[in-house]
Amino acid sequence: MKRTFLIRTSGPACYEFTAEVRTWLETAPSDGVLTLLVRHTSCSLLIQENADPDVQRDLLAWLDRLAPPSDHPSMGWITHRHEGPDDMPAHLKAAILPVSLQIPVEHGRMQLGQWQGLYLVEHRSAPHSRQVAAVFQSC
Repeated sequence: MKRTFLIRTSGPACYEFTAEVRTWLETAPSDGVLTLLVRHTSCSLLIQENADPDVQRDLLAWLDRLAPPSDHPSMGWITHRHEGPDDMPAHLKAAILPVSLQIPVEHGRMQLGQWQGLYLVEHRSAPHSRQVAAVFQSC
């Protein structure tokens, strides 16, 4: 079973899409493995706490300290600047966070913890339409 999820973003943030995946998996109530892959090089996927939004804010602030915009004085070594000052830092952030996830599924339900959700982490400032490829393989 395959599907592509379209996630519209409006700047750097963590966009939760757990409910959409949960609803899709309900159509095949069996055991297996779900694989997700984001089809872009300047955003990431993450399983993260979904109870307190401060977790996402702190994560994004930490990422910005690791890789500030390329026009920041500490980033003078960056040569890839054609798509704006947030582009190469977005690639760096995507290089340290996962771009794919595997999640066990039992009886059509993802085996996430109580406070875990699925997020697309947008690293770019401009709005984007991001594609997440999903494959559920039953066993």
